[in-house]
Amino acid sequence: MDSLLLRCPAKVNLYLKVVGRRPDGYHDLITVMQALTLADELTITRQGGDIHLECDRLDLPLDEGNLAVRAARAFQEASGQRFGVHLRLAKHIPVAAGLGGGSSDAAGVLRGLNRLLNAPLSFSQLTAVARRLGADVPFFLLDGPALGQGIGDLLTPITLPPLWYVLLNPGFAVATAAVYAGLQPPFAAPSQTQVEEMLQAPPATWLHNDLEVVTLRQHPELTAYKEALRQQGAQGVLMSGSGPTLFGIFADEVSAVQAASRLRADTGLWTAAVRGLP
Repeated sequence: MDSLLLRCPAKVNLYLKVVGRRPDGYHDLITVMQALTLADELTITRQGGDIHLECDRLDLPLDEGNLAVRAARAFQEASGQRFGVHLRLAKHIPVAAGLGGGSSDAAGVLRGLNRLLNAPLSFSQLTAVARRLGADVPFFLLDGPALGQGIGDLLTPITLPPLWYVLLNPGFAVATAAVYAGLQPPFAAPSQTQVEEMLQAPPATWLHNDLEVVTLRQHPELTAYKEALRQQGAQGVLMSGSGPTLFGIFADEVSAVQAASRLRADTGLWTAAVRGLP
């Protein structure tokens, strides 16, 4: 096998609690991440030469400034293998939107190269490489929702009910580092018991994101979009990650698709009705 096609899913953070600031500048978190049917498409092809990236987004870098290229380079170093590879990326996930698109693409590169090269790395080795690339990258090596701790990279698979999500992206990017810099201590951590009890209840009852208040302060127009999602019948509404993408929870496909269509018509913004991956 010299080529394969992978889907690299987006995610939403259903829960994100910042519990401390680390000396290295990162923050310790407790987060619940849900992968979605919305996905970038990544084609990986073995070829001669070096690592090359082709992307349908002209505003994205094609060199080491792109996490997908850095992932391929990191895989080379970890496996001790030198190879040429062509990466073709079709972007469907909005960029710098709190949906993890770049991290998912990087994880897709790691998974794909491991398959093409007959699995020179174990899953634990692959996870170690992913962790060095970014806090969200290890999550996308999994196949379902997870509870994340540490900087979000210490993962425990969990089970969530089958739900639909309407995503609304306002069309501007948010810098994750700037949002985290706007957080004000003290930080409080829920107990393990509280987290376990929370996960037994419907997600719409425990949606929370500490980063939301910072991004809403910088972009107050997002408050009106949150209300618009509620008006369309969302069971719960939250911002994902550092934003600015908002999402609403819906019980079924019909209500989600109708809500997304109405929001798109009313706001002119990018919207999508997507399902959570089990």
